[in-house]
Amino acid sequence: MLNVKSKMKILIIAAIAVIGVGCANQHNAVVKFDKNAEVNTSQYKTFAWLKESKILAVSEDINPVMKLRIDDAVENAFIAKGYKLIASAEDADFAISYTVGNRDKIKVSSYPATYNSGFMWGRGYYGGMYGGMNMGTETRVQNYTEGNLAVDVYDVASHQPAWHGWAVKRITSDDKEAPEALIKSLAEQVVSNF
Repeated sequence: MLNVKSKMKILIIAAIAVIGVGCANQHNAVVKFDKNAEVNTSQYKTFAWLKESKILAVSEDINPVMKLRIDDAVENAFIAKGYKLIASAEDADFAISYTVGNRDKIKVSSYPATYNSGFMWGRGYYGGMYGGMNMGTETRVQNYTEGNLAVDVYDVASHQPAWHGWAVKRITSDDKEAPEALIKSLAEQVVSNF
């Protein structure tokens, strides 16, 4: 039978574990997809890039080194799933392309600042009764960048869009330090849903 000290240790470890998991998942990517129900993708074996540039819409301010990393990550994610890359889009079962972008965002959080308030109860200075709480509000403003990667699959035979997958993630300073790992991870997460 556990004594009170052992129970407290278990409770503290469990609380730390829950807080750790919550903090670790705070900036995970949100990955979703949409599939065209009219296109059968189960027989796909080969793929090619839709355009020579690989990216669907080339932005003027895109980093060319980063673009090469994304090209490779998306291509390798499909190869890892067992699809074969071929040179000609006309001869492939499906064609792929992607778009990428980021957006600066602002998060404003406002909540009661009870620790700055004073609670009063009893008789007032002039003899009247009063009671209540004087609460202020604390507001925090946080600037951050949200990045997104969207991958599109087109059925070559019908010339129809077959599948669209995307990931949205808050970009952290660690992500900026090691973008290769982030790009590879996002491409794999998106393509894993295909």
